[in-house]
Amino acid sequence: MTDRLTGNLVRMLLAVSVMVTLLVGCNRIDATPINEVVTSPANFDGKEVILHGVAKEPTRLPLFNMKSYVLKDESGEITILTEADLPKTDETLSVKVKVANLAIINGEPLGTTVTEIERR
Repeated sequence: MTDRLTGNLVRMLLAVSVMVTLLVGCNRIDATPINEVVTSPANFDGKEVILHGVAKEPTRLPLFNMKSYVLKDESGEITILTEADLPKTDETLSVKVKVANLAIINGEPLGTTVTEIERR
């Protein structure tokens, strides 16, 4: 009887562990590699994408009420503008961002900005 209870408990804990792993990893699966946005910003113009990485270089310019940070993944890094509180340096996060270009001339983007919409 005890062996059966122990076996059921182990199976239940294993199932919960798998579900938690899947839920936590969902943002990473949906994430666009940062290098794709950096190398082809015109392809992402006006689009919302999810990026996943580690926050670096939080910057606040109070005079202009601007805040930004660099998000880095294994493919590259990108500067993200935000109105929210700045993330801590080395914090791992997923962010939904909107990519915008001031202009696209002959397929070449000018004035690319990446603005945070939601942080997870």
